[in-house]
Amino acid sequence: MDEFGSIERRRVVKLVLAAGFLLLLGRLFQLQYVYGDVYGREAEANSIRNVPKVPIRGYLYDRTGTLLVDNRPSYTVMLTPIDFQTENLPLLSAILSMSESDIAAKIRQARRYNPFIPSRVKRDISFAELSMLEEHRDKLYGVEIQMEAKRFYPAGVRGSHMFGYAKEISDAQLERNREFYQPGDLIGSAGLESKYETFLRGEKGWEFISQNAKGQIIGTFDNGKHDIPPVDGYDLRLAVDADVQALAESLMADQRGAVVAVDPRTGGIIAMVSKPDYDLTDFSGVTPPDVWRALNNDPDKPLFNRATLTRYPPGSTFKMLLALTALEKGIVDTEWSVTCAGAYRYGNKVFKCEHVHGRVALVEAIHRSCNVYFYQLMLKVGLDEWSAMGRRFGFGRTTKVDITEENAGLMPDRDYYDRVHGKGKWTQGYLISLGIGQGEVGVTPLQMANYAAMLANKGRHFQPHVVNAVYDRRTKRARPVAVPEDTVTLSDRAWDPVREGMRRVVMEPGGTGWASRIPGIVSAGKTGTAQNPHGKSHAWFIGFAPYDDPKIAVCVLVENAGYGGSFAAPIAGLCMEQYLYGEIIRYNAAKRKAATEPAPVAENR
Repeated sequence: MDEFGSIERRRVVKLVLAAGFLLLLGRLFQLQYVYGDVYGREAEANSIRNVPKVPIRGYLYDRTGTLLVDNRPSYTVMLTPIDFQTENLPLLSAILSMSESDIAAKIRQARRYNPFIPSRVKRDISFAELSMLEEHRDKLYGVEIQMEAKRFYPAGVRGSHMFGYAKEISDAQLERNREFYQPGDLIGSAGLESKYETFLRGEKGWEFISQNAKGQIIGTFDNGKHDIPPVDGYDLRLAVDADVQALAESLMADQRGAVVAVDPRTGGIIAMVSKPDYDLTDFSGVTPPDVWRALNNDPDKPLFNRATLTRYPPGSTFKMLLALTALEKGIVDTEWSVTCAGAYRYGNKVFKCEHVHGRVALVEAIHRSCNVYFYQLMLKVGLDEWSAMGRRFGFGRTTKVDITEENAGLMPDRDYYDRVHGKGKWTQGYLISLGIGQGEVGVTPLQMANYAAMLANKGRHFQPHVVNAVYDRRTKRARPVAVPEDTVTLSDRAWDPVREGMRRVVMEPGGTGWASRIPGIVSAGKTGTAQNPHGKSHAWFIGFAPYDDPKIAVCVLVENAGYGGSFAAPIAGLCMEQYLYGEIIRYNAAKRKAATEPAPVAENR
C-alpha cells in the first residue's frame, strides 16, 4: 500500500501537528508557571472556603472579681460575594427586612476587600429571620449563618461612658487597619472598649471547609488539620467597685451631673458616673436608627460624658488651692484675718458672701466658706502664683485617664488675659472672683477628684486610671498597667492648716459639708456652689476619708441643683460610706433594729 500523499504533504501535516503540540505545550507552561499562582488560588477557592472565626471579646471585671461586661451569643448573616447570585437579592432583602440597595452596597464593599471571604450583611438577627434563611438555604448560595458574641451587662451597672461600646468598623478605620479587620467587623469606638481595643479583640482564626460547585458545604477540609483557632481577647481587671458604681448611678438617677471616686493610694477609679446616660445594651447588637436619633437629639445630651468633658467653674471647692499658694509662698500665715460683713467692695462693684462671718482667719475661712476672706487673699496672692499652683495640681491639662475622651479645662494665666482682654486692658478686679472658683476658671469632675486625692495625700499623685491589669486567660497571668506617679511638694505649714479646715467643714458645727459625714469615720471635704448664668447654681462637693489614712477621694457635681452642701455632699458621703464599710450602715442598722424590735400591739377601740 502506498504511503499517504506526497512527501510535501506529509511534511506539512507534521509541521501542523508539531505546531499544535508546541502551542499546547506553551499554554501548559503558561498555566502552570506564569499564571499558576493566580489560577491555583481560584481553583482552591472554588473547592475550599476560608471562613473567619471571630474570637470572644475580653471580659471586664471589677476590683473584687465581679463580672461587669460579659458576652452572649447572637447570629450573624455572612455572605461570600463570589458565590452569591444577584438574582436572589430580592429574596434576601425580604427575609432580612433590608433594602436591596443596602445589601448591594455591603456586597460591593466586601468584593473590594476580598470576594472569596464571607462578609457580614446583618448581625443579631431574630429567630424568625434565622428560620427563613434555613428554609431557603438551597437558593441562597454563598449565604450562611455564623454565631458571634454581643455584649451583656450582668451586674446591674450601666457604666455607659466608662465602658463605652464597639460598633461596625467604618471605611476610614478599615483603610487604616486592613491587616486585622474586614468589612462588618466590630471595633471599639468609645470608653474602655476603644482604649483597650487591641487587648480586648483577640486574634481571628480561620476554618477551611470544602464546598461543591454550587457553593454548598461538603465538610471540613482535610479533617480540620489546617484550621487556625481564634485566640480570645484579654480580660480587663478594673479598679471600679461595682457596689459604689451602682449606688452612685442610683443617687444621680434623676439629676444631671457626675460622680468620680478615686483611690488616692493608687489613682484607681472606684466609680465614674455621668448622668443622664444611655443603655449600653442598645449598642451591643444593632442600634435601631430611631434610638440613635433620640440619643443625639435629646436636649439633656446623654451621650456627653459630664465626668470628663464639662468645663464648669468649681466654686468654693477651689479655695484650698488659693490657701495653699498663700501659705507655701509665705504671703500670709494662718493668723492673717479679715472682717466679713457679708460683702466686699472693690471699686464700684460689690462682691457678696453668703453670711456675715465677722473676723475670720484662714482655717475658719475654709471651715465656714467665707468668700470675703478669699476675695482679699486673691488680691494678695496675684494671678501668676495662683495659676502656677493650679497647673501643679493638674488644672488646665488632661489627666490622661484611660477612657479616651477628656477636656483639659481652663486655668487662666497672664497670657490668657492678655490674649482675651488685651494686654494692659485688664485689672485686678478681674481676679477677685477667681479666689472663690468663679470667673474664667473651668474644671472637670475628674480633675476635681484628682485634686481631692492630692489633698488627701499631701501632694502625692497617681495618674487616674480605670484598668488595673490586663489578664490573659490562656496563661492565667495578669499584667499590671503602669501608672505614672509624681508629687506636688509643699511644706506642712501649707498642708496641715488647709486639711484641718476641710476636716472642720465636715466634722464640726458651722461646716457646710455636714451632710457628707460617715458614721464612725472622720472625713474631710469642701462644698461649692458655682454660679451659672443660664439657671440655678451648680452644686459641688469634694472630699476624702478616712482623714488620717485616706482610702477614697470623691467629687460630686450636680448641675443646676443649688447649694453644694444640700445636694452634692449627701451623695458623696453615701458613696464613701459604701466603699469603706461595704454597705450603707446607717440604713441597714435601722433595718436590723426594726427587724428585731417586737411589733407594736394594736389597741382595741
